[in-house]
Amino acid sequence: MVFNVILLIVLAICVITDLKSRLIYNKVIFPALLLSILLHIFFDGLSGLGFSLLGFLVGFSILLIPYFLGGMGAGDVKLLALIGAAKGPMFVLHTSIYMALIGGVLALFILIFSGGAFKRFKYYVYCLFVRKNGVYVPFALTKESMKKTYPYGVAIAGGAVISLIGKAWIL
Repeated sequence: MVFNVILLIVLAICVITDLKSRLIYNKVIFPALLLSILLHIFFDGLSGLGFSLLGFLVGFSILLIPYFLGGMGAGDVKLLALIGAAKGPMFVLHTSIYMALIGGVLALFILIFSGGAFKRFKYYVYCLFVRKNGVYVPFALTKESMKKTYPYGVAIAGGAVISLIGKAWIL
């Protein structure tokens, strides 16, 4: 129960800061991480420490490759690692599945409702039609379109909340 309260408070703060400034602050993550590890040690001793560290490593490793590829911020990686440290490895695995589903839906909505989505779609259909007739037209991906970001902390928090209240009711 204590870990759920800590997690919900941290998730609420991270969602707000991620929506406002596209940042998840270390001054929120690190104290909660330390508190989670210390509480696991207090309640369960060394086995609690192992449980918390294993959850941390699983959560950290899930988003590490997307971070190195430039598709994820470091705050998102640390937030998922915190979720693992607070609730354990199986919880963070369930969270990551829900997080991916929510993130995909969120990305789809942003793609559809951002400016120029219909224009890009029309361009790609045209390129495919022209390519079918033997003319090569490269896909036009501008640097601006590749720099679009969205607050993935919202998807992480949504996945954690679904895992908290659902007990894997979607899977």
